[in-house]
Amino acid sequence: MWNQVYDPLHSPVLSTIAAAVPVVTLLVLIASGRVQAHIAAIIAVIVANLITIFVFTMPANMSIRASVLGIVTGFFPIGWIVLNVIFLYQVTVTTGRFELLKRAVGGVTEDRRLQLLLIAFSFGAFFEGASGFGTPVAITGAVLIGLGFSPLAASGLSLIANTAPVAYGALGTPIQGLASVTGLDPYILGAMVGRQLPFFSLIVPFWVVWAFAGWKGMKDVWPAILVTGVSFAIPQFVISNYINPWIVDIGASLISMGALILFLKVWQPRQLWLSPALRGNDESASTMAAAKPLDKTPLTQSEMFNALLPWIIVCIVMLVWGNGGFKAWANSIFVWNYPVPELHQMINKMPPVAPGPTKESAVFGFTYLSFTGTGMLIAAIISGFLMGVGPGKLVTEYGRTIRLCAISLITISAMLAIGTLTRLSGVDATLGLAFAATGVLYPFFGTLLGWLGVALTGSDTASNVLFGNLQKITSEQLGLSPILMGAANSSGGVMGKMIDAQSIVVASTATNWYGHEGTILRFVFWHSIVLACLVGVLVTLQAYVYPFTALVLK
Repeated sequence: MWNQVYDPLHSPVLSTIAAAVPVVTLLVLIASGRVQAHIAAIIAVIVANLITIFVFTMPANMSIRASVLGIVTGFFPIGWIVLNVIFLYQVTVTTGRFELLKRAVGGVTEDRRLQLLLIAFSFGAFFEGASGFGTPVAITGAVLIGLGFSPLAASGLSLIANTAPVAYGALGTPIQGLASVTGLDPYILGAMVGRQLPFFSLIVPFWVVWAFAGWKGMKDVWPAILVTGVSFAIPQFVISNYINPWIVDIGASLISMGALILFLKVWQPRQLWLSPALRGNDESASTMAAAKPLDKTPLTQSEMFNALLPWIIVCIVMLVWGNGGFKAWANSIFVWNYPVPELHQMINKMPPVAPGPTKESAVFGFTYLSFTGTGMLIAAIISGFLMGVGPGKLVTEYGRTIRLCAISLITISAMLAIGTLTRLSGVDATLGLAFAATGVLYPFFGTLLGWLGVALTGSDTASNVLFGNLQKITSEQLGLSPILMGAANSSGGVMGKMIDAQSIVVASTATNWYGHEGTILRFVFWHSIVLACLVGVLVTLQAYVYPFTALVLK
């Protein structure tokens, strides 16, 4: 049995610096643009093992086993989702259905700014609510690149847009994870998050269009942006506070998409924005093939149905796969749990991160039917058959997809190795404790702790499980509301989603822009920090300043 050590150097400052080395190594190597993402990830895994073994005193066999567990977890379920989303996209392109989808979206609006609102924000929010775990960025990135957006615009803006819905992703999984470690009511936690994120559901659509088209480009379509944001934010608040936290994204996204489409029937911008590249310097624009002129012939009802059929099937399958009842049934039959020898329940999480010595689980759960990626594969196969693609052609297309995604899958697995190792070794808890030592400023820095957790793990759920109890303990010691700070962990975490290395690799894969992960990271990094700080300011106001304090649930 090994107990986690959070201050191995007997200096909180030095121990925190040591804990930050693996993550800083990874981000610096990726951002430099000189090291390919999969090489950077492998180097960072090696560095993380050296730090955990020689600084944090984790036994070498445990460190290596934790890394291997992370590698496998990286492919199942995360890489499995990416692989099958890209497979579906490839099938729709091969059959010509994607051309019909482009014409369908173009029939709503040719304006690139409005296409972003419809696809990256509203459509992406639906898939975040239905399945989460990388699915929305993979799908919206692929759709936007297919619509002719530049690779940097398609990948970077998909990442920025996939923020406000994240706390309720995969049918409320992050909220359930937070409740499980804090002992707080998930309905109250979900309602409290619903008193924080709607402010950003209003801001993010404006932010995405501004990042794409600049201030003037944003100002010229402000009515449509406002309709998109308001029609998402109000249902997000109402559903989370008066119904339940499980269907927030599903309901809000459908209302938002419907409201925007109806609004565009009576309003269009005076001047269409047709440029597919980011305003200013967009180095990815030069890598694009010349866009084919869009066929403006109105789609027949049959063509419209054919264009939407694969995505309708995906929506239906993802709703089933995200349902708790289905998961419980599938996981009771189609499952193989493998407790990792000499690792599972051989590590104690220690105070103040946990109330007392708490054994860490290290089980690889191969719940192969309930994996979101399995649902996506089934949806792709059904769609392929309905589109007239034979079994042989589907197998050929799948092999081609594996070749396309191979390097990205290696990268994602290495990223998860770092996340799993830092969690089991207590390295990430050391970073968390540094934030917890900020006293009266804790509402601000505690929110950034959630941001850090998602940046490290790639998951709002994982961040909530990792730091949720620490938030509760620290807030009670400081006389703050544990409900406020638990919710802040999840709300702040959503802004870290755009910079976690795993999401960036998913985005580069979906847009077929391999090897440019550093460029994507540099583009989204400051957006992530500024938005996270704004969430921190809101939480600080809710902690100390009336009337914001009236929003805090008891």
